[in-house]
Amino acid sequence: MNDTQPLFTQSQLEAIAAALADTSEGLTGSEIGHLLATCRLSDPTPNMTKRHRLYNAFAESQNSRQDRRAILAFIRHAMKPERYARCPERFEPMRTNLNRALSFAGLAVDATGTLSSAERARTLSEAERRAQELKDDLTARGVHPDVLRFCRAELVADDYFHAVLEATKSIADKLRARTGLTDDGAVLVDRALGGDLPMLAINDLSSESERGEQRGFANLVKGVFGMFRNPTAHAPRIHWAMNKADAEDLLSLVSLIHRRLDSSRMPPRV
Repeated sequence: MNDTQPLFTQSQLEAIAAALADTSEGLTGSEIGHLLATCRLSDPTPNMTKRHRLYNAFAESQNSRQDRRAILAFIRHAMKPERYARCPERFEPMRTNLNRALSFAGLAVDATGTLSSAERARTLSEAERRAQELKDDLTARGVHPDVLRFCRAELVADDYFHAVLEATKSIADKLRARTGLTDDGAVLVDRALGGDLPMLAINDLSSESERGEQRGFANLVKGVFGMFRNPTAHAPRIHWAMNKADAEDLLSLVSLIHRRLDSSRMPPRV
């Protein structure tokens, strides 16, 4: 791979910086500072938000050197798998976000952390068309508006994988917003929806049938996390090719969960 040509465009640099500095799945501020120093990149705006700090460092390097070598070195160092030995769950989500940004520059990072050339992504107009088709079909189904937010062009640029992944995350976000909890995954579901007196109840819990419905709903939410969110976040993306029909069915299921959560309530404490 030629490290010097072509230069990254401004929009490509913005996308790469945003992916690496993602609020929930990207590098921390201290990690960014360490990597900038390691790659001998200046840090002109250390007090700005992470994404703007990283973009400014990348842009200054490329503009002054008229090559992208230091930026590529930063990516290689940031994506070394051994860097995440103590927190392996961080690696694949970050790689997924980064590869989405790199795809428009004809680059990709594989599971070993190797940066190499790849087929350049399709045009944004095609992505917009795919996103609009998905949104139109889901709107016709009456899908929850909180799910429709994930039918965006940048999420379906290559396939429907990213829209599904982000939509499943929205369930956990709503559970945390409704309960004030900070957990994730099965632990969050058990604390919010489980037990004899859950924090959120989808019915009156006045009969064994209603209590069974509550348990079943909690298991459904955990099943969505376990079957879709966890594998897509942590497994190599190639194993999760998803077509439009599959995405629509899953997003409809996520919509059902959102509607039940919207109508849920905190049962009175005796």
